[in-house]
Amino acid sequence: MSESFAPPPPGHLHPPVWSPLDDYLWHTCDILADLVEGRMDRRPLIATTARVAHGDRVLAVGPGQRVTWRALGDGSYVHEGGFAFGRPGFVLASVAATAVTNSVRRSRAARDAQPRWVVDGPGEVTVSVRGMHFAHPTSGLGLYWHETNGWHAIDLVAPDVFHASFVSDRGEYVTTRVHSPWASLMFVLAARASFPAHPRLLGGGWLPPDFEERCARLGRPCRPAARLVLESGGA
Repeated sequence: MSESFAPPPPGHLHPPVWSPLDDYLWHTCDILADLVEGRMDRRPLIATTARVAHGDRVLAVGPGQRVTWRALGDGSYVHEGGFAFGRPGFVLASVAATAVTNSVRRSRAARDAQPRWVVDGPGEVTVSVRGMHFAHPTSGLGLYWHETNGWHAIDLVAPDVFHASFVSDRGEYVTTRVHSPWASLMFVLAARASFPAHPRLLGGGWLPPDFEERCARLGRPCRPAARLVLESGGA
């Protein structure tokens, strides 16, 4: 006589795992829910070295790294020339060495003229109601969510990578990414302010698809920020 077994409950074979990034996403949902519901006064004050405008409120501070899509050079290089004197063998060897040197420099200059993701360095990220600040000695970045002229595009290419294209104060087109555990928070704030029809915002794609379910299964239910943000219509 065969025995029958009931199927294991969902998650029995593969129990949900709570990662360090999940903590940031959970707090992101909590912050956004308070923001939408107008309950920011209940949140604790957060210290930062970034300059914050009067009336603004800091929402989160954490580590980050900036990378920028740019070329390392403009294609130019120093051409080595000159004359060589001496025996014919020496002259031929010198000319050949100079040609090799110029070829290497020309190839390197051509490679450096091709845009690629360049690491600008690590720094501290401060996210506020009005914008974000990335602190770095030479590659600092300040973005304001309601900036109407400079924004071209934003995206969340990974749960911890915020992508932005904009025109800088100097009139330069910039494409940059900020790697930060607060990337989802940055994306939602920027989208609500300047890209309210962004498909990732309307579709709730700024959170992993099973995040709310995993939170509930692990006994840490999160507030329904995705629904609240969508219902708020960017207000």
